Amino acid sequence: MSVTTTSSTLPLSHLAENLVGSEIIRIAGRINERIAAGEPISNLTIGDFDPKVFPLPEAFLNEIINAYREGHTNYPAANGVESLREAVSLHLKRTQGLDYNKDCILISGGARPLIYAAYRAIVDKGDTVVFPIPSWNNNHYCFLTEGKMVSVDTEADNRFLPTADDLRPHLATATLVAVCSPLNPTGTSFTPENLSEICDLILEENARREGQKPLYLLYDQIYSALTLHGSTHTDPVSLRPEMRPYTVYIDGVSKAFAATGVRVGWTFGPERIVAKMRAILSHVGAWAPKPEQIATARLLRNEAETDRIISHHREMVTERVDALYAGFEKMKSEGFPVDAIPAQGAMYLTVKIDLMGLTLPSGKVVNDAEEVTHFLLEEANLGLVPFYAFGASRSNPWFRISVGTLRMEQVPTIFDNLRKALAFTL
Repeated sequence: MSVTTTSSTLPLSHLAENLVGSEIIRIAGRINERIAAGEPISNLTIGDFDPKVFPLPEAFLNEIINAYREGHTNYPAANGVESLREAVSLHLKRTQGLDYNKDCILISGGARPLIYAAYRAIVDKGDTVVFPIPSWNNNHYCFLTEGKMVSVDTEADNRFLPTADDLRPHLATATLVAVCSPLNPTGTSFTPENLSEICDLILEENARREGQKPLYLLYDQIYSALTLHGSTHTDPVSLRPEMRPYTVYIDGVSKAFAATGVRVGWTFGPERIVAKMRAILSHVGAWAPKPEQIATARLLRNEAETDRIISHHREMVTERVDALYAGFEKMKSEGFPVDAIPAQGAMYLTVKIDLMGLTLPSGKVVNDAEEVTHFLLEEANLGLVPFYAFGASRSNPWFRISVGTLRMEQVPTIFDNLRKALAFTL
């Protein structure tokens, strides 16, 4: 008896068969289906901006349209159009005091391809990559590059940022440390003291290696423009110039200009690494569209307009995270099992909704954060992302709130619904 094998049952590559999808996208997709069906859900999951709440700045939109009308619709240079690399160089010098020329800068279709290219350029199969938990997507990039993951748990007392003591035990055999500040998912930021101590560890380790493959730092600062409440963005090379040969930065327009769909990101760092990243991405074709690159260059050179846009977006984000933080603090004072950490940057607020071990009104005992996520969706019409989506354990009671889609008039309803849902805990 013959057996018919269909293409759907034939094995594919190890990578294809074992790659895990984004838990954040899965949760958000399920919520969006219900919203489309007419359910009144407050979806605070995806780290994106609703263009009806955070529209693309008019000046940026006009520059993009002008670039298309001028006919800039052919292939861009593999490393990005020269005018944009020069504009980014000037922007870095003006805003951070960092001196990187255009040959140390690479443009791509957003930050994701650049992070992937950095991993590919630095990490060999079996090399150790150290990153904090919670963090965004480092586990997936490790899998794609066959690196060895060392995820380091962080604590609420340190605002979920890694300390030098957290990282120290893992650096002797590491090739890459990957961090982000302001941090996705927590909306918290490194202090100069914290980051300086981490830089010193990396410098000490590289001094010990004496010509062996160095330990590099991937520094994702895509949210650097959105610092809140007077906090100041800090970075490795500004603090320790000796870090320059070992630091690869990730940045772009997506968060600073509410331009997530425009897809213009940049990396900067040691020229040799940037050149290898360019070579890798040239075979992938992960270019940012040429008109968007030209428009970004023109916008960045308009310093007054750039500053005005960023200031406006920062005010909008601050208004939203502050309103949510105040609401959670009030609920905490009323005895509800919630908590929050003040936001310092990005577009996120970290909140705690601790129902672990409690018996829900349905009679079900809560065993993990996925059950809490489901309960909040069903009983409070509220969509949040649990920290287990960022690598934490399923018993972790902390959640990420993203405010990029939040209308201020939603805030009272969110807390009315949350109080009703959690009334059984009092």
